[in-house]
Amino acid sequence: MTREEKNKVIDYLQSKFEENSIFYVTDSSALTVAEVNELRGLCYENGITMKVAKNTLVKKALKRLDEEGDIYKEVYDLLVGPTSIMFAEVNNAPAKVIKEFRKKHDKPVLKGAFIDKALYIGDDKVEMLSKLKSKEELIGDIIFLLQSPARNVISALQSGGQNLAGILKTLSEREEN
Repeated sequence: MTREEKNKVIDYLQSKFEENSIFYVTDSSALTVAEVNELRGLCYENGITMKVAKNTLVKKALKRLDEEGDIYKEVYDLLVGPTSIMFAEVNNAPAKVIKEFRKKHDKPVLKGAFIDKALYIGDDKVEMLSKLKSKEELIGDIIFLLQSPARNVISALQSGGQNLAGILKTLSEREEN
């Protein structure tokens, strides 16, 4: 690979890291070409970009973005052996794809997941990561929770108004008698 080709790969990876605050570092080395294509297809269906790259090029792309030198420090330790990177916009999508793909295959193995500056290291985190809620799901939950008390207050006021009207009617009928 020429220096120019390496720079193009580094530029591409850098742009992907800038676009996505969510990426998973995996090892899919034991998969056959057909299995890798199947995995890529599953990734594509779920809005995930999968890129196999040399560890040194991934490190250089991350170092360009890491001005303080410590944001991706632990990610560098994961870049050993065969590596593929899964870029996603939804935090649990790659974990769900890995979990689904593993129903038939042993790989990919999760080395780590970087989600909004938080790092989850180890293959044992796949199950937990697949259950994480996306930002949209969390926002929906918050809106639902905020609406619930308002609904209860409105409901109480409506039923209270009917009760109050009934009491006033009863009192007015008593005075007439």
